[in-house]
Order: sequence, then C-alpha cells, then structure tokens
Amino acid sequence: MIRRTQAERTDETTTALVRAARALFGAAGYAATSIDAVAAAAGVTKGAAYHHFGGKAPLLRAAFEAELGEVSAKLVGIAASGADQGSALRLGARTFLQHCLDPGFARIVMVDAPAVLGWEVVRAAEHHHLLSVIEAGFVMATGDERLAATRARLVFGALCEAGMMLARSADPAADLPLLTAETDRLVEALKAAPGDRD
Repeated sequence: MIRRTQAERTDETTTALVRAARALFGAAGYAATSIDAVAAAAGVTKGAAYHHFGGKAPLLRAAFEAELGEVSAKLVGIAASGADQGSALRLGARTFLQHCLDPGFARIVMVDAPAVLGWEVVRAAEHHHLLSVIEAGFVMATGDERLAATRARLVFGALCEAGMMLARSADPAADLPLLTAETDRLVEALKAAPGDRD
C-alpha cells in the first residue's frame, strides 16, 4: 500500500471542499449554504473545512477563483489557437458570456462573490484570470500596452455588465444573442480604432 504524503492529503481535501463549494454555492447561493453542508458534501468534517479555509468566505473565494480559472483556461486556449486577434477577442467574449448562462457560474461569479468578497478582491482575481488575457490580445492587436490596457478594461467592463444582465435575466438564453452581437461590435470597434498596427 502506497502511503500518501501530508501534502497529497491536504490537496485532496481542499480539492474536495472547493468542488463541493462550487456545486452548493452555485445551486443554492452563498447565504443559503452552510459550511457544514459543504464539508458533508466533500466527505470531510466541519473542522477540516475550517482548518483549510478558515471560514465560509475564504471557501467562496476559492470557489470563485476556480470558476474564473476554468474560463481563463478556455480563453488562453482561444488566444493560442492561431486565429487573428479580432476573431480571438470576439470568441473570447462569447465564451465568457456563454459561461454566464451556467446558473452556478452566474451565481458565484456575478452575484455572490462581489457581494461577499468585495470589489477589490473580485477585481484582483478577475484581472489575474480574465482581464490579463483580454489585455494580451489587445497588446498583440495594437502593439501599444497603454492603449491595450484601456481597451481591455472597456471590453471587460462591458462583459461584466452583460454577465450581470444574464445572471438577472428571466430568460438568459434568449438575451444572449443580442448581448453577444453588441460585445462583438464593441470589440471590433476598439480593434479597428486608430492606434492599431494594421
């Protein structure tokens, strides 16, 4: 029998807790989900949940980061696909908006994380996972880091607002085509604005 190291056991426990938190926070919301329920769903004690995360809010933060990390991995894949920058930026925007159709993602990322974790924490995580990828696309398109940072923030702000609209919509799937078309137009307008290399 191979014995697991303490680091492996810790990783398994934290992974199980984050997976359970994503499922439960995504389904019922942060306020309606107890840390006891998350621990039980992860198959660990409440004490283990507190030991690894210190409370429910840090567990939400880990679930939020995991949700963003999943989208970020897709955006990085799109950026590496070899598509021209305009197409990659539009596809990345669509990918983000499609993620917002997932009720769990919408609840954690668009509703609960901003309310519980606060603007500074949410913005830092979004910058790390999402905004930096969009900004890199605009850097490649414009060759100007300052201009790219400005354009990326404008697009990301529009995407966040569109995501909030989808999260609060009675019929998000019906609203998605309009929001996608409008974000496509915004990306294309900013991509084509003076300052581009091509």
